[in-house]
Formats: sequence, structure tokens, C-alpha cells
Amino acid sequence: MSDDLQRRAETEPDHFTAGDDPFALFEAWLAEAASSEPNDPNGMALATVDGDGLPNVRMVLLKGVDGAEHPARGFVFFTNLESAKGRELAASHKAALLFHWKSLRRQVRARGLVTPVSAEEADLYFATRPRLSRIGAWASDQSRPLESRFALEKKVAEYTAKFGIGDIPRPPHWSGFRLTPVEIELWRDRPFRLHDRVVFRRADVSESWTKARLYP
Repeated sequence: MSDDLQRRAETEPDHFTAGDDPFALFEAWLAEAASSEPNDPNGMALATVDGDGLPNVRMVLLKGVDGAEHPARGFVFFTNLESAKGRELAASHKAALLFHWKSLRRQVRARGLVTPVSAEEADLYFATRPRLSRIGAWASDQSRPLESRFALEKKVAEYTAKFGIGDIPRPPHWSGFRLTPVEIELWRDRPFRLHDRVVFRRADVSESWTKARLYP
């Protein structure tokens, strides 16, 4: 650990004892990451399992964190529903997430139950995507075999011509999911590998959180 990072670790407020709401702690860390991470501070590893129980993991982008008033407060992301992750999420309804902010030497893990977002939520987010990204959602048969790059570019050209300069609706196979956690763990680097770890747990998403420190 650099001298600067060590001094900051020794003097920064103890976020772990600052409150009992893991979402508030997460959002504070995410805000710090937004000013220090060079790329995609909202990038997260999403872990699922297939029908044989074999894990899959890939990087996706967090697109929303629900506020305290939301009945199923959680982490929101979007994908092609016919992709490997889309099929696995629909089958198991469970997943895990990992945020790693190298610039801050912090990470957050969450795992819990996964449910589809509403059509209205998906429509609202899809409309904010760049036009070429919306065309790409129509053109890509995500996770399925692709015979050549040209075949993909041809489909992009076909949908570009189809929609012209008009509106691009959300494809029926494209939507989002919400992971409502039953466990959230925050980890902070400390000197000599004596890291800080705190975990929030609850048996059900309707229950209150309990908080405990863990050995590093």
C-alpha cells in the first residue's frame, strides 16, 4: 500500500460504523469511485449458474440503485433476455454481484434474489441508450454462435435501414433485472492484509438487516 493510501485508510471516517443501511454505505462508496475510477465505476461482475450448477461470471453495468421507498430495493441492470445470463437468471432467480474499485482499494459483494424489472422501467432506460446501442440490441443474438463479423455488421445495417430516422422501440427480448440482496459485504484494504470487512445479512428481503464484522 502506498503511503498516501495508508494515511487515508488511517484517517478516513469508519464507514462501517456510520449506519445500519448497507445501501447508503454502498452509494457513498460508488460516489467516491465515480471521481477516482478511470473507467466504468458502475462496472460489476455478475455471477450466475447454469442448469448443471456450473458458475458463469461476466462484467455488466449497474444502471440503478433503488431508493429506500422501493418495495424491492436492489441493484438494477439490463441485458438480452435470450443471452446466457438472461436464461440463467430466469431459471434460478438468484445471482451474486461484485464491485471492485482498484483506485480506492475497496470492494462490495452482494447476493440475493433476482426479479424482472417492469416493462415501463425497461422502456424508460432503453430510450436513454445511444441510438447505435438501441440498434445493436435488435441486431445481436447475444451469446449465440456468430459465423463472422460481417454477419453482425450486416444485421446492424439492416436494422439501421429499417428504423431510418424514426423511433427505435425496445426489442421484446431485451429488458432488465433487479437483484434484491439478502447479503451485502463491504471490504476495505488495510495495511499488512488486516483488511476491514463488514457484512449485512437478512434471512428474507422483507426483514431488517443485521451487521457483523468479519476477520480479514
